[in-house]
Amino acid sequence: MKKLYATIGAILCVMSNLLAQDNKISNEEKYSIHIKKSAVPIKLDGLLEEEIWKTADIAKDFFLNRPYDSSFAQLQTEVRVAFDNNFLYVGAICYQPRSTYTIASLKRDFEPGTSDVFVVNIDTFKDRLNAFQFVTNPYGVQREGLIFNGGEISNYWDNKWYSQVRNYNDYWVVEMAIPFKTIRYKVAEDQNTWRVNFTRNVLKRNEQSSWSPVPRNFPPSNLAFTGLMIWDESPPKPGANVSLIPYVSLAAQKDFPRNEEDLKPLGTTSDYPKGIGLDAKVAVTPSLNLDLTVNPDFSQVEVDKQVTNLSRFELFFPERRQFFLENNDLFGTFGFPDTRPFFSRRIGITRNPNTGLNQQVPILAGARLSGKLNDKWRIGLMNMQTRKVNFGNDAYLPAANYSVATLQRKIFTRSTIGGIFTNKENLFGNLSEQQTQNYRKYNRVGGLEFNYYSKDSRFEVETYYHQSFSPDGKKDAGSAAHFMGYKHPNIELNFGVQRIGENYRADIGFVPRTGIWQLYRPATFILNPKSASIAKYINAYGIGTEGSDVFDLKGKRLDSESNIFIFANSPAGDEAYIAYSWSFTHLFASFDPTNASDNPNPDTYKNVVELPVGDYRSRFFNIGYESSQRNSLTGTFDFSTGKYFNGKASIWESSIAYRFQPYGIFTLDCNYTKINLPAPYNSVQYWLLGPRAELTVSKSLFFSTFFQYNTQTNNININSRLQWRFRPVSDVFLVYTDNYFAENITSYYVNAWAPKNRALILKMTYWLNI
Repeated sequence: MKKLYATIGAILCVMSNLLAQDNKISNEEKYSIHIKKSAVPIKLDGLLEEEIWKTADIAKDFFLNRPYDSSFAQLQTEVRVAFDNNFLYVGAICYQPRSTYTIASLKRDFEPGTSDVFVVNIDTFKDRLNAFQFVTNPYGVQREGLIFNGGEISNYWDNKWYSQVRNYNDYWVVEMAIPFKTIRYKVAEDQNTWRVNFTRNVLKRNEQSSWSPVPRNFPPSNLAFTGLMIWDESPPKPGANVSLIPYVSLAAQKDFPRNEEDLKPLGTTSDYPKGIGLDAKVAVTPSLNLDLTVNPDFSQVEVDKQVTNLSRFELFFPERRQFFLENNDLFGTFGFPDTRPFFSRRIGITRNPNTGLNQQVPILAGARLSGKLNDKWRIGLMNMQTRKVNFGNDAYLPAANYSVATLQRKIFTRSTIGGIFTNKENLFGNLSEQQTQNYRKYNRVGGLEFNYYSKDSRFEVETYYHQSFSPDGKKDAGSAAHFMGYKHPNIELNFGVQRIGENYRADIGFVPRTGIWQLYRPATFILNPKSASIAKYINAYGIGTEGSDVFDLKGKRLDSESNIFIFANSPAGDEAYIAYSWSFTHLFASFDPTNASDNPNPDTYKNVVELPVGDYRSRFFNIGYESSQRNSLTGTFDFSTGKYFNGKASIWESSIAYRFQPYGIFTLDCNYTKINLPAPYNSVQYWLLGPRAELTVSKSLFFSTFFQYNTQTNNININSRLQWRFRPVSDVFLVYTDNYFAENITSYYVNAWAPKNRALILKMTYWLNI
C-alpha cells in the first residue's frame, strides 16, 4: 500500500500544478450577437423576409471543430435572432448542396450523430454548466435536449417548440420559434445577456463547426466556449405555464407460467388491464418546475438492449422512462458510475423471482420539483410511492416510498458544491415477518460533493463523501472518492481513487460492490500528422492505456485490469484500433466464468462445476474498427481472443446498419462468445442477435421493431412499437412485446419458441396547456 499512496501523492502533485496554471487563463468575450424585438409577428415559413431579419445582427464565420480546429468551415452558416412577446426566434441559412444531405429518418428525437443538423445551445443563466438545446435537420425534423455538467447532453427532455425549413439547391433555411414558456430564465431589470452557441454537423463532409470556436478535443456542446446574446430590451416575463398530460391505455396480456422445478406448463393466465393516469407540469417560477404524476404508465418505453453477462457483479442498464430523465443530472450523477446513491431504475422496476425477468412495479404517484432558485442555486426534490406486488407462491414486494433531495451551489466560474439525501421506506403493512425477512425497513444515504471545471474545460476534479444509514447501524457505511482529469488536444490524463465501506448500502442507488479500494488510471496521447500526404488518410493517431485496480480494505489486491492500445482516425470519421490487455482476479467465492446460471435451462446450469477460490489471470488481444457515419452502409466490429481464467475465450461483437434515407434505418447486432475451460469446468457458446428496424412513414408516424435472440438467458424477445404523433407532444402508441424460450429443454418438455408471456398495449397521451 506504500507504493499506492506514493503514486496517489505524485499524481495529486502534478494535477495541482496543472490547476494552478489554469487559474491564469483568461476568458474574454470575443463573440456576441444582439437580439432585437420584432414590431410585427414573424411568420414561420423559412423565408426570412420580415424586416427584423434584414436588420438583425448576423452570427457568421463558423469555425471548424472536427476534423480539424485550425480553419473556418467550408460549409458556412449565417444565424440571426429576434423575439416578440411570446417567442424567441432563430433564423439560419445553412450552406450545403442538397445532394450531400444525410438524414437518418423523419422520426422526431433522432439519435445524435445520425443526421446533418443545425443546433442552438442557450445558457440562460450564464453558468456555463446547464443549457437548453434545440436541433433540426434539413428536412425539419426536431430534437431537443438539456445540457448538464458543462457539455453532457440528455436528449430525453420533451417540450413544445416550432420550426420550418425550406430547401434550395445549395443551402437550406431554418426558422425556429421557441416559446418563452418552454425555457427557464430570470428577467433582470438592467440589460440581460444570455450565453449561446450555434453549431453545425455535416456528415458527408465530416464537418463539425460552431460560431464560437470549440477545440476539437471537446464536443461542440461544451459550454465553456459559448458567446453572448445581448438583449437590447429585456426578454418578456413568462406568464403562467401549466400543462396537463393525461393518458388512457388498454392492454391484453397473457402469461404462460411453468412449474419452477420441472418447467412443465401450468396453463395460461390472461389479463386485460385498463389504465388512466395524468402527468402535470407547473412552472412554479420561470426557472423552477414542478412535475406531478398519478398512476404513471411506461408501457411505450423500448425494452433494454441485452448484453452477454460474464461479470460477477450487477450490470448497469440506463434509464429510459421519460419522467425520470428530465433534469436527471440533479439526481442521478452524484457519486461515481459504480457508486450512485440514486438510480431511478430502482423505482418501479424489479426482478420477478418466479420468471427471472424484470417487470414493472405499479407506481401510485410521484412529484418532482427541480430547477433554479437563482443564478447560484439549483434544487431537486422527488418523492415516489409504489404499490405492493404479489409475485405468487406467497412472495411479495412490499409497498415503498422513495425520496431524494439535492441542492447545488455554483462557485468559481463553472464549478459546484452539492448535497444529496435519499430515503427508501418499505411499508410492510399486513405482511408477515417471513414475507418481509429479505427487506430492510429503511435505507438512507446522505452526502456532499465538489465538482470543479476549469474555465477552458481542460481540468476536471470531483470529490465526494457519502454515508448510508440502515436499521442494523453497522459501522464503516461510508463511500468516498476523488477524481482528477486533464484534457488537451494531444493528451488526456485521468486518475481516480475510491473507497467503499464494507457496510455501505444504497437501496435506491447503484453500488454493485462494497468493502473495497479502487484506482482508475487511464491516459491517452494523441498526435496529428504534419505531412499533408498522410493527413489525407489519418486525422489523428495515438497510444493510450486504460486500467483499474481493486483492493480490499486491508490492502490485498482483488482485481486488476490493464490494457495498452493504439488507434488511428481518418478525416472521414473512421477509427481503427488494436489493443493488448491483461487482468488479475482473486475469487473470494467459487464462480462459474461462463455465468451459465443466467440460463433457466437445468441441462445447462445444474451440473456446472465452479472454479474454486484463488488467483486467476487473463490476457487478451483485441482489434476493432468503427466506420464513418457519412455512408449509407455503416458498421463496427470488435474481436478479442486469449487466455480466460484457466481456459480460453474468443468474443466477437459487431453491428451493421443501412440507412434508407430518409425513411429509416435497419441494424443488425451480432455478438458471439466462445469459452473453453478444461474439464470438469463449463464450456459454452453464446449467441446474441439483435436485428432492428426503425421506419418513418412521415414526420408524425413512426414504426420500430426490435428482435433479440439470447442463448445465455434462453430468451427471445420481440418488441414492436407504432407511434402516431397527432399533435405536438401528443401521441398514440400501439406496442406489442413477446418473450419465448430460445432453445429446447428436451428433458423438461420445453421446445424452442415455447412462449413465456406476451402483451399488446394501446396508449394515448395528450398535451394540454392551461
